[in-house]
Amino acid sequence: MTILVACLLTGKGTWAEVTKLTNNADWEKILLVTNDFGQKNYSPSKADKTKIIAVDDMSNATAIRNFLQPSFDGLFGEVAVNLTSGTGNVHMAVLSALLKSGAGIRLVIPTETGFEEL
Repeated sequence: MTILVACLLTGKGTWAEVTKLTNNADWEKILLVTNDFGQKNYSPSKADKTKIIAVDDMSNATAIRNFLQPSFDGLFGEVAVNLTSGTGNVHMAVLSALLKSGAGIRLVIPTETGFEEL
């Protein structure tokens, strides 16, 4: 089973897309990278499988990567990644932390019945 890592930050309608992605597939684990606002206001439907990681999205990519690294260590195999929501500095940090963890990544978007790999 695949682990999902998704950004849950800014962008009109992006929370709905992330929610659709989390709900339309059977993920082993879901890691959502968000900020304080997202941590306080987002309620994951699969709370038992979801870990919310709040970052300072105004920090530079290196600082965010260093913060994320411990949460991503040990993610071996294939990890599905969605970067629809958020900003470039967070996206770069997520990708860097995942690649440094040794995980293989594939970019995914939600579909009506699951997800599609890009």
